[in-house]
Amino acid sequence: MKPFSHTNRTHILQQLSNAHYDVIIVGGGITGTGIALDATSRGLKTLLIEMQDFAAGTSSRSTKLVHGGLRYLKQLEVKIVADVGKERAIVYENAPHVTHPEWMLLPFYKSGTFGKLSTSLGLQVYDFLAGVKNSERRKMLTKEEVLTHEPLLNEEGLIGGGEYVEYRTDDARLTMEVAKKAHEQGADLINYTKVTEFLYDKQGKVNGAKLVDQLSDKSYNAHGTIVVNAGGPWVEEVMNLDEKVEGNKLLLTKGVHLVFDRTVLPLHQPIYFDTPDGRMIFAIPRNGKTYVGTTDTVYEADLKNPELADEDKQYLLRAITTMFPNAFVGMNDIESTWVGVRPLIQEVGKGPSEISRKDEVWESSTGLLTIAGGKLTGYRKMAEEITDIIIKKLKIQGVKVGPCMTKTLRLSGGEFNQSRDYHPYVEDRAKELTKLGLSFQDGLNIASMYGTNTNQVAELVSRVKPSSQLPLAIQLTLLYAIEYEMAMTPVDYFMRRTGAIFFDIHWVEQWKKDVISYMKEVFNWSSGQTNQYSEELEARLADAKG
Repeated sequence: MKPFSHTNRTHILQQLSNAHYDVIIVGGGITGTGIALDATSRGLKTLLIEMQDFAAGTSSRSTKLVHGGLRYLKQLEVKIVADVGKERAIVYENAPHVTHPEWMLLPFYKSGTFGKLSTSLGLQVYDFLAGVKNSERRKMLTKEEVLTHEPLLNEEGLIGGGEYVEYRTDDARLTMEVAKKAHEQGADLINYTKVTEFLYDKQGKVNGAKLVDQLSDKSYNAHGTIVVNAGGPWVEEVMNLDEKVEGNKLLLTKGVHLVFDRTVLPLHQPIYFDTPDGRMIFAIPRNGKTYVGTTDTVYEADLKNPELADEDKQYLLRAITTMFPNAFVGMNDIESTWVGVRPLIQEVGKGPSEISRKDEVWESSTGLLTIAGGKLTGYRKMAEEITDIIIKKLKIQGVKVGPCMTKTLRLSGGEFNQSRDYHPYVEDRAKELTKLGLSFQDGLNIASMYGTNTNQVAELVSRVKPSSQLPLAIQLTLLYAIEYEMAMTPVDYFMRRTGAIFFDIHWVEQWKKDVISYMKEVFNWSSGQTNQYSEELEARLADAKG
């Protein structure tokens, strides 16, 4: 695997004035990186620009599921269910190290949204539309079976339940693996670089962008034939740099998640349940924690660091108390939180939970292509669709390209012949990593997270610093994040390369000073820069604590 580091980033920026790209993508979330991978794998010279870190927005703040959207059947969104349902299996086969199938339990109650017949029929239709394999098709459970599966559930009014397979993921790491694969295929990707205005040719068509490096304040020009706006919640902001948007094309909604220790909310499996107001909520066990979400309310405040209100926490705590009355979960039990902002396509007369999760593409009079909406699960299909549009425009100018490859293209770290090879590989690599001085558990953690990139992580053992206070496992993953995942700040490492701010906040508190010292030495930060990055990390920790 080619290094993907701050050195690459500097080189890309320095050569921009002499480069011309077939396509420039604005936005480094799952949609933008997906487009970069599709475009570059078809032979297009591709540049991706992200004003923050990769996946810093919605793509690190979702419910962390590659799922088919069962609730969209209630809204008769049949095509969306069919499309994203089939995409689940594609994402899993291409990245089994960041996508894990788990049986989801859907209990139904006398006064609930779902009944026995509607649940059975809905799950059956879901299996059919999503092309679910036989071993993962729905199972219907009696009340007694449901309580055996999950004793914490409220027994009052419980009729039974359904079980079906969904795929748990790490959204930021999935985005990172897509970005790394795009880099391996030849794309140029740079984080912390903001588009300040667009460039135009003599006919008034967009043909590039002016950029500012957010870390050095230096300015650059990037030139390209096609420019794509994949800015997520910032889509309209980017569009306004080109042409003033008339009215709001997007409705931004906020999704809040709460994290508890498993001793506080000890669930046996993921649960999908409805609330008295008709919303659906997930409660998902993960690595010694349980997280619960999400809310769905209109949001109009800070996009970079979405705000968490007490009423959001209270709403989810009430839902938990209703569904798991014997858990006795309260405010003081919340370990960490995260808030995501969804960019939905505006639909007049519909509330946040009713709006379709379809994606949409617009083209301005200057030729700027914009894509918005959609779901994490459907990122690959969205990228294929917009890359098809790009290619039609480029063919007019005689650019030759190949067909879409991403349906079977393994992501970085996912280069297994079959997804079932993943678990034996992790066990084998974990044993090998103990020879470096790692514990077996640390070896399991590394191999399960990095998949077939585990050997690259292990090879960095020659670069560790015996004088550092950091344990070997942290030094290896931190060095890998810096050298192969373009991590530039402590927040990059703790939030998006490891997810620890969300799922192991006490570990972050324990090692934050040593990680900052380590990165200061690697990057040769000044005391001012070190203080800036330290303050940023403290701010994100404060956000997570709610």
